Amino acid sequence: MTLSLDREIIYPDSDGQPMADNTLQYRWIVLIKENLELLFAENPEVFVAGDLLWYAVEGSPKIRLAPDVMVAFGRPKGDRGSYQQWKEGNIAPQVVFEILSPGNRLKEMVKKFHFYEQYGVEEYYIYDPDDNELTGLLREEDKLNVIEEMDGFTSPRLGIRFALTPETLEIYRPDGRKFLTMLELEQRVEQATQRAEQEAQRAEQATQRAEQEAQRAEQATQRAERLAAQLRALGIDPDSES
Repeated sequence: MTLSLDREIIYPDSDGQPMADNTLQYRWIVLIKENLELLFAENPEVFVAGDLLWYAVEGSPKIRLAPDVMVAFGRPKGDRGSYQQWKEGNIAPQVVFEILSPGNRLKEMVKKFHFYEQYGVEEYYIYDPDDNELTGLLREEDKLNVIEEMDGFTSPRLGIRFALTPETLEIYRPDGRKFLTMLELEQRVEQATQRAEQEAQRAEQATQRAEQEAQRAEQATQRAERLAAQLRALGIDPDSES
């Protein structure tokens, strides 16, 4: 008896590893992923994911990585259990982000670098929030080369700009708006709503004042008309100049 060689190959949706090692790393992953979702919300052909397994080669389920954040241009939005490249028009994610934590090991980071370089990533960004260090690599032909200066650098694919302050990394959209946490976005929405309500109240008050002024003007006109009628009753022409 011979064993079948046609058994279905399984591509698991999970590698058993946590999305993040700590709250700081998780917060940065969510910040970048969610803001990129917002940035490309109107483009149906940009797929953004966080901690999603990317299988690069059909038939080789061990050739995989789960970038903290990845962006694939030319692929439709939608839910996926994993990113199987041969099912995605053979398009590799063009941009990936890795957020470091104290648990990251040099061997692991070297493995990720070689994977991203080999399988077509165009832009690779690594941020260490503990030491506030940002590293970027940009593809030139078949190699990922380090970007010499990241402070002020603008991603060719994403159009976002990186700014390093002494305390933290700031990321700005092409229109100059800063990447914000969901809490900060909610606070901005609440503030905008309050301002809109205040403006509506001021507009209503202005309308009421205008109506009151119109009523007073109407009342003054009516008084003048009554006075003119009384004068005419006495034989006095109120329109006479003499």
